[in-house]
Amino acid sequence: MKMKALFAAAVALLGMTAAQAAMVGKDYTVLAQPVPQLQSGKVEVLEFFGYFCVHCYHLDPVLLAHSKTFAPDTYLRTEHVVWQPEMLGLARVAAAVNSSGLKHQANPAVFKAVYEQKINLADSATFKQWAAAQRGFDGAKLIAAYDSPVSAAQAKKMQTLTETYRIENTPTVIVGGKYQVKFDNGYEVGMKTIDELIAKVRSERGAGKSARR
Repeated sequence: MKMKALFAAAVALLGMTAAQAAMVGKDYTVLAQPVPQLQSGKVEVLEFFGYFCVHCYHLDPVLLAHSKTFAPDTYLRTEHVVWQPEMLGLARVAAAVNSSGLKHQANPAVFKAVYEQKINLADSATFKQWAAAQRGFDGAKLIAAYDSPVSAAQAKKMQTLTETYRIENTPTVIVGGKYQVKFDNGYEVGMKTIDELIAKVRSERGAGKSARR
């Protein structure tokens, strides 16, 4: 009787695990054209976003907070979409935010300025005036990063990425370069899907044990 009970419990546990596991088509899709990672030896969580996007506005604080829980073998990469030439200005802001290391401090302020306050940060002079007035982060550091030729080059690369991989919606979140997360059940559930896909990528690479050393 005890063996039967143990077997039944094991079957029930397996059923629960299967029910909770991310399902292709429901929780994520597999890209037909994978996006190369910036760091091939790690697990990349890539977000294509727009500062103008209401869904990105709501996802950003959730994703940034969750990225702080990533293991050392996992990193967050963010690329601004460029659907029209006018969006290159915002892409340059995103590139400056990335290269300055101020993502966690500056991103909320940029979203608020663009989405809530309708400030045209795509305009260079407007952006610099706005950044110089900020007190929540080092505005001078952000402006210096913005003025660097690197930011202009990165903005152009964002445009190329948008076009090459046909990014038509924001936010688009891709794990390991090939698994696109679906957020049909909300962003908190999406974070669980991201974690499961990170584990899936590790497993596929045979790095499940070494990743946590």
